[in-house]
Amino acid sequence: MSSRLIGVGVGPGDPELVTVKGVNALRAAHVVVVPVMAASDGKDGVEPGRAEATVLHYVPQEKVVRVVFALNERTDRGRREAAWDAAGRRVAELLGKYPSVAFATIGDPNVYSTFTYLAQTIVELVPGVGVETVPGITAMQDLAARSGAVLTEGTEPLTLVPVTAGAATLKEALSGPGTVVAYKFGRQAREVAEVLRETGRVEGAVWGSALGLPEESIRSADALDDGPLPYLSTLIAPAPRDGGRGGKL
Repeated sequence: MSSRLIGVGVGPGDPELVTVKGVNALRAAHVVVVPVMAASDGKDGVEPGRAEATVLHYVPQEKVVRVVFALNERTDRGRREAAWDAAGRRVAELLGKYPSVAFATIGDPNVYSTFTYLAQTIVELVPGVGVETVPGITAMQDLAARSGAVLTEGTEPLTLVPVTAGAATLKEALSGPGTVVAYKFGRQAREVAEVLRETGRVEGAVWGSALGLPEESIRSADALDDGPLPYLSTLIAPAPRDGGRGGKL
């Protein structure tokens, strides 16, 4: 029987937002891999991530295996590729020992997830491996629920933009008719605030970080000028709506 690699979305941070199917997948797997970063101070060790903190609400520590990924490396391609290769080999070793390995990722495994790149590597390293995913609740869904922002109505489009793609990409999306969600914009908060003003989309826009955690912060977009925010910050700029109830049907 071939081994299985299961990408499990564990939501944006609130352990209560892991789906029943996700919890069952984590518990059924023989081991659960969680991505971690190397210590930021350059010393030995790792920095536990949000996925691990969530997973530990449902499985014991001894079942969890930390694997180091270059999660935020964008400038040094050689370092990033070396880290990816090492992580892939480590997970391939686990698949050689265990029939099923779960990989826990924040949000959803098919939305800007580390799991996507891992799965591509594992398919090459482990012939015949089965790859599955269990969907997870995304940060934009959680922020919409906590802030009261409606993501879409009627025929409105919904655009999801990682601000790491550049402010120009965000500006283009905000110039359109639908709701725009921006991910990973914390380090470019000032630029995002400027684009919101330029496109007239500040009103009604909200941002949030650490959703469902003790340090949760949810504010209106006019507070974006205060400086850098946590990297994993989410912005929702709802579509302009002036047609009354059902105006977009």
